[in-house]
Amino acid sequence: MQDEQQRPERAQASATTSQEALHSTLTAANEPTQASVQDQAPGSEERKGLVATADAQVVDADDDPGKTAKMRVILPAKLPTHSRAAAAQRLSNLPLKAPRGVYYPVAHLLPLAPGWRTKRHIKRKGLRESNARFNEAERKGSRWGFMPLAIIFMAFLVVAASSITLYTALYNSTEQLYGSKVTTLPDILPKDNLKMYDDQGQMIYQMIDDGVQTSVPYSQLSPTLMHATIAIEDQYFWSNPGYDITGIVRAALDDITAHDTVSGASTITQQLIKNTILGQQRTAIRKLQEILLAPDVTRYYTKEQIITMYLNTIYYGDQAYGADAAAQIYFGLEDKPNLPAVKQLDLAQSAMLAGLPQNGDYYNPWLHKDRALNRMKDVLHNMNVQNYITHAQELQAIAEAEQEDFLKPMQVHNDLAVHYSAYTLRELMDKLHVKAGDLSRSGLTVMTALDLTKQNQVLKIAQKHIAENAKIHNMSNSAVVVMNPHDGSLLTLVGNINPNDPKSGAFDVASQGLRQPGSSFKPFIYATAFNKGVSPGDHVQDGPLTINMCCGLPAYRPTNYDMKYHGNITYRYALQNSFNIPAVKLLMQTGVDPALQMALNLGITTYAGVPNYTMVLGSLSVHLTDMVSAYSTFGNSGKHVTPHAITEVRDSLGKVVYRPDMNAKRVISPQLAYLMANVLSDNNSRTFEFGKCSVLYLYSTSQSQCYAGNPGPIRPAAVKTGTSNDFRDNWTVGWTTDYTVGVWSGNNDNSPMFNVTGVDGAAPIWHDTMQLFEQGHPIRNFTNPGGLARRGNDWYIPQK
Repeated sequence: MQDEQQRPERAQASATTSQEALHSTLTAANEPTQASVQDQAPGSEERKGLVATADAQVVDADDDPGKTAKMRVILPAKLPTHSRAAAAQRLSNLPLKAPRGVYYPVAHLLPLAPGWRTKRHIKRKGLRESNARFNEAERKGSRWGFMPLAIIFMAFLVVAASSITLYTALYNSTEQLYGSKVTTLPDILPKDNLKMYDDQGQMIYQMIDDGVQTSVPYSQLSPTLMHATIAIEDQYFWSNPGYDITGIVRAALDDITAHDTVSGASTITQQLIKNTILGQQRTAIRKLQEILLAPDVTRYYTKEQIITMYLNTIYYGDQAYGADAAAQIYFGLEDKPNLPAVKQLDLAQSAMLAGLPQNGDYYNPWLHKDRALNRMKDVLHNMNVQNYITHAQELQAIAEAEQEDFLKPMQVHNDLAVHYSAYTLRELMDKLHVKAGDLSRSGLTVMTALDLTKQNQVLKIAQKHIAENAKIHNMSNSAVVVMNPHDGSLLTLVGNINPNDPKSGAFDVASQGLRQPGSSFKPFIYATAFNKGVSPGDHVQDGPLTINMCCGLPAYRPTNYDMKYHGNITYRYALQNSFNIPAVKLLMQTGVDPALQMALNLGITTYAGVPNYTMVLGSLSVHLTDMVSAYSTFGNSGKHVTPHAITEVRDSLGKVVYRPDMNAKRVISPQLAYLMANVLSDNNSRTFEFGKCSVLYLYSTSQSQCYAGNPGPIRPAAVKTGTSNDFRDNWTVGWTTDYTVGVWSGNNDNSPMFNVTGVDGAAPIWHDTMQLFEQGHPIRNFTNPGGLARRGNDWYIPQK
């Protein structure tokens, strides 16, 4: 309680002390303004005044008249010295600024020397000028320093953007133009030159007018040639993506060091693309397109496929396309079964060939041996550096290449069967509907029915007999055709006995010449008559005959070749002895048109002349090949097969593109075919004219032994001779159960022969040729198919 009573007294004393202190402080602070306070208007003392106490209580003067009214003052609270609130309150303790215009009666000392303002002005002016000069220099420096950099940077951006745009456009256009060719690259590769083979697989002809090329598989390529090619053309072939930037730099350095072009900048893949897809234009665009397409080719094909395509198609100069052709043209190597020419190359030969693709004509060793040898040394050096060969092997290869007989010419055997090859080409063009120029690099492999060995033997037979008759009968040439009547294949075609004669050897009399067949045309007229019921045993009068012609033409009076008449004879006898008058009478009976149609149905495709009664004597000119074809219809039981030399044609991929149609078409009955064979093989009926042991008779001994009664086994053969009226053409055509052989003899200039009979010119050649082909075949007679009837002593075809 005592404490509570003393607490207000201590508070009041404290307040009084604080008030006095505050009063003294305010009085001192406001002393200059007391006069103004006292001068205030009357009544101001009556205003209410406020006095702040220590505890911030406000005292109203009206309530306490004993106290003097004071200004309203708020005292700050007592706060800890280091508190934030005390620090904030001390901010208001700063002295107030003196009002403007107030003069303080104190001594004023000048802090700066006189003229400092002028000096400051001058300094500032100089500073401004200095700053201006600096800014101008900096501005110019920025303009000529940073601006070029900015321009270069902008130019780089423009070039980069343009390059990207150009690359994109070039890539898209390249893909659009050539993308499909990449996927079909093997199909668009340059094709091999056409090659023709006989029935035993021996090459008889190849078209080389547009270059030589023979493609071989990877397994048949020479490893040495591959190493040499890679060493000089594309060192990193097996690992690069189709292009080689370092290779371009390396090639440039090599060329600069050697002062010559010793290395190529394009990879093997790029060269393949250039040669097969893009072409040979020397432009930057083409080079870029190579680089763009190279990775695609590398993705689509293995490295083995790429190197195979390259070596099979690259140009080696001298019309050699591909390594195999180059091996033949420069070293005389020949393809053998399972061993092509390229597989036979040694190191020196491989190095020589590997240097040629850069410029085959410039480095052609036939024309520029020193250039080719230097290029070969570069190849060998690269092979040595890249560890393909040793230095000793390099020196040995160079020594071999310096030998005189290092190069050997290619052996082209296009003269083995000149006329047969030419006939085959014409047949190929007709069947495939192409021109000769389209066949040169067609890649076709043509297999034929030719028996080259027998073809050469037949040629020698013809040359022998023509030589024997040359002076006696003025006979200089002959043509021979051998055909299989059952499938139409031409086994031999000798168009001229002197195929290498520059004057007339190229002309093929057998398939191109139109010659009058003489009496060998008569079987067509007789077949027409026999088909209408005439029997070979029917009789006919061989006597004078006059045929009145219309339109004022003189009468036609046919005669026999011996200028005699033979009375009443059979048609069999008349045909076998080639009597003309009975044949003309038979033609008058059958009619010209039916007889001509019979000839056409049997196989005659072309003739020259006017069909009339004289055609039975052979006035219409025909081809020997057509006569053999028509007789073969008789030999094939009345069924005709179109003659053909080609047995099969394959493209570069081995696919069969053509086989001949060997389906037989029946044109006459088997009875008629047998009847013709029966008559024309009757040796007894022709003895009157030719003798019992003529060369039309296929005895197995000599002719003298035959006449002595020892003919040996006889092979039945139906055969007919023919000689034109002016002795310009001499024919013999006949068949056995196995073959049909036709022979023509005469002169290249169509001049007449002397004293030639049916068995003097063509017949001996026919006899020896038929005997040659029949060797080893069993003797078989013609088979009667039945359906024939007998009238008298002979057969005939009953009419329905």
